[in-house]
Parts: sequence; C-alpha cells; structure tokens
Amino acid sequence: MLQERILVVDDEAAIRGVVATLLENSGYAAATARNADEAIEMLSQDPTCSAVLSDINMPGTDGLALLDRIATDHPGLPVVMFTAVHDVHVATDAFRRGAFDYLLKPFEHTQLESAVARAVEHHRNLRQNLAYRQHLEEIISARTGKLRSTMQDLERSYDITIEAMGAALDLRDEETEGHSRRVTAYTVSLARAVGINEQQLRIIARGAFLHDIGKIATPDAILLKPGRLNPDEMAIMRQHCQSGYEIVRKIPFLSESAEIVYAHQECYDGTGYPRGLKGDQIPLGARIFAIADALDAMTSDRPYRKASSIASARAEIARCSGAQFDPSIVRVFLNIPDESWISLRERSTQPGFAAFSTL
Repeated sequence: MLQERILVVDDEAAIRGVVATLLENSGYAAATARNADEAIEMLSQDPTCSAVLSDINMPGTDGLALLDRIATDHPGLPVVMFTAVHDVHVATDAFRRGAFDYLLKPFEHTQLESAVARAVEHHRNLRQNLAYRQHLEEIISARTGKLRSTMQDLERSYDITIEAMGAALDLRDEETEGHSRRVTAYTVSLARAVGINEQQLRIIARGAFLHDIGKIATPDAILLKPGRLNPDEMAIMRQHCQSGYEIVRKIPFLSESAEIVYAHQECYDGTGYPRGLKGDQIPLGARIFAIADALDAMTSDRPYRKASSIASARAEIARCSGAQFDPSIVRVFLNIPDESWISLRERSTQPGFAAFSTL
C-alpha cells in the first residue's frame, strides 16, 4: 500500500524536521513547507495529500488563512493546527473555520500520532465514500440507460401493435384507407403547436390513430353501405365510439388513449355523441383531434364528392369554431400555414410512413 502523505507547515525549520521525522517513523510519507504560500503551491501540484499539520503563527499568511484556503480549494482535506499560544479564543476560531484537530506546543509524540491517525482515517473514509457514491452513480446511470432503452423498445412494440390494429380496420374500410395515419400526423402537429408535452403527445397520438377501431364491431352492411344511412343504421354506426372505448380501455398502456377514442365525436357546444359532452368536459386530446379529423375528411376524396382544398377546409373549420370545435385550438390551427399541412399530408401518404414517426 502507498504511504499516506502528510504535509507539515511551519516557519521554524527545526520543528518541521522533528515533526517530519516523527511522522516517517510512524509509517507516513512527510513533506514540509516553510510558509502558507509554499504549502498552497505544493497542494496544488500534489493533490494526494491525506492531511496537513500547520502552525498558526507564521510570517505573512498565517495558519488560519491557510486553513480557509484549504477549505475552499481542497474540501474534505483535514487540517491539524498546532501553536504555542494557549488561547481558547484562537482554538475556538480554528475549529469554527474547519480545523480537524488542535495541538498545543510542545506536544507528545503520542498526541501527534493520535491526531494524525484520526485525520488520515477521516480522509480515507471521505475518499471511500466518494468512490462509493461515484460507483453507485455509475451503476444507476448504466441501469437507467438500460431501462430507458428497454422502455423505448417497449414503446416501439406498442406502436407496432397499434399499427397492426389500424391495418385491420383498413382491410374492412378501404374508403378511409390511410386516414388513421394522416389524422394522427395532423393531430401530433397541432398538439405540439398547442403546447402538449411529449408524454401526453404519445397518449393523444395513440388515441387519434385508434379513434375508429370500434368500427370493427360495425356490421359490413352498415360500414360499407354506399348510400346515406337511415336513422337506425346511423344509431348503430354511432356505437363505434363506445365499442372502441371498450376495446382499447382494457389494454393497460392504452387506458388514457381510450378516453380520446370515446370522445372523438363530441362537439364543443354539446351536440356531439355519444355522451353530449360540452366544452372542457371533452378531453383536450379529443378536442385537438376533432380539428385534425375534419381537416383530413374534407381534404380527402370520397365516392360521393371530391376533396376540398386546404384553404376551403380552414375556412370551414373557422366557421364552426365555438360550435363543433374549441375556439382556442382553432386559433392555433389557423396560425399554421397551409403549406405545413400540405407537406405533412404528402409525407403521410408515402409508402413506409409510420403513424408515429412524427413523435
């Protein structure tokens, strides 16, 4: 094992020599400094010192000022003060300023040895504690990184599962194929502009993508009917919100997203379905989605009509502000340039575009 290094600071060469010899006889490696400035320089060049023994009364910078400097530059390094001045106020001041111990000259060899041993042990414990904390931090950092990677893999598997559920719906309703991907991209873009944080953004995106999943339970005769639905058929069609909610809410990682599935057909003025929610009763994600859904519906071709332009859709959404749509979110929507929606639509229709790629 390496010897513990002790720095002895005293302006009297004889005392420095005697103390250094006593320390070396006790198994320590001793270094000496004639004054505080020399001690400060030595400590800056050799940070392996385990303790400092310093006289108080020295020409120039005294021992108490050295004590202050060590406390600032080398926190945790124990300093044992020694002096021939028998003054309790000086001793009290030294301890108040951080001295580890205090010896009165002349001191016995055993007193010196005991004080130094305690100081060295204290410093060793501090180093061990620091090393332990650093090692613990490294372990925590490594495990946190591994956990984060695992969570990211899990999130990706969730999203793949959701995409598969959406693909199942597309197989049944070719008329709206790609709608879920596009409306999810629109919803994410608008939610970011509203100021939604990333965690809530993913919840909202999943709800947007799965909004029509309840239509899996809708009979083909109604879902695929080319003409207008009669009142009875419309009542069955409207059940898809409740059906989708019942499907999605049973999946733990989608429980919050299920609320958007449930409320995606509600209107801001309370005229929507299935519960007739009004204003802030409607989840924020559903209010954001409603605008994105309307934008995609109006700008997509249908067998019974051609797609409208982005500008026409914007005008219609503005007209329905306060009735179908939340006015505060409409204002955010209208501040986003047409070109942004056009670009996003083009990207979302390209092969390989993933619904959650914008997250």
